[in-house]
Amino acid sequence: MEKIALFPGSFDPFTKGHEDILLRGLNLFDKIIIAIGYNTAKHKRYFDVDSMIHYIKDTYRDKPEISVEIYNELTAGFAKKRNAKYLLRGLRNTTDFEYENTIAELNKNQNPELETVFLITTPKYAHISSSIIREVHQYGGDVTDYLPYSISKK
Repeated sequence: MEKIALFPGSFDPFTKGHEDILLRGLNLFDKIIIAIGYNTAKHKRYFDVDSMIHYIKDTYRDKPEISVEIYNELTAGFAKKRNAKYLLRGLRNTTDFEYENTIAELNKNQNPELETVFLITTPKYAHISSSIIREVHQYGGDVTDYLPYSISKK
């Protein structure tokens, strides 16, 4: 049976830290679905979701085991619909663990077949966060070193 993992997040933007988890996850799973949680009615993104999908798909165009989808429902339910038995999550620090552990328990409650797999971010990427990248980009700073693709300055 194919091992499918869902890699959920807002990915606003998708960073080299996310890429680190994604590529290392390919050593564990046959297929990984990058699942962008997006609700047009409730969440205003900094980076346009369609552009982000394009950047991610283009970056991994030679890796058919990676796909990108948008979803607007409980992560556990979306995983079930996609036959994903695993959630892939990255941890930068203990604060991330506290938050992610709670979410993992809730997801397991919603979908008992779902297992969350945590990977510790490679230290050289642990300082990268999407919120910091958004702020740097907003004020015209160079974010090239933090993203696995090129974007224009704001």
